[in-house]
Amino acid sequence: MYFSDAELACKCGCGFLPPADFRSKLERLRERFGKPLSVTSAARCPAYNSDPKVSLTGKTGPHTTGRATDFAVSHADALTLFDLARQQGFTGIGVQQKGAKRFLHPDDLPNAPGQPRPTIWSY
Repeated sequence: MYFSDAELACKCGCGFLPPADFRSKLERLRERFGKPLSVTSAARCPAYNSDPKVSLTGKTGPHTTGRATDFAVSHADALTLFDLARQQGFTGIGVQQKGAKRFLHPDDLPNAPGQPRPTIWSY
């Protein structure tokens, strides 16, 4: 396994982890990527995600489902990871590729009213 519980668990210490099927999807993504991936954020409980220093999406943001992860990645590696995530069925991909904190956010949330999928956005 490439990702530990500590890397994927909510950072508040509550123990909230992504569901097993999503963790398997992340493992397959890392395997296909062929290089280490640094997790900057994964599962977040609603209380932790409500902190505006953590997220502006409140108690119902994508990370609160356990089905979203942020990886520190940039430049050509970001493009490669983006392509692989799309090929593997990730339905939402957020891209932050400016400034010091560059990352890619893949999730596999379903299509929902006001939140069409697949989709891409930038931060």
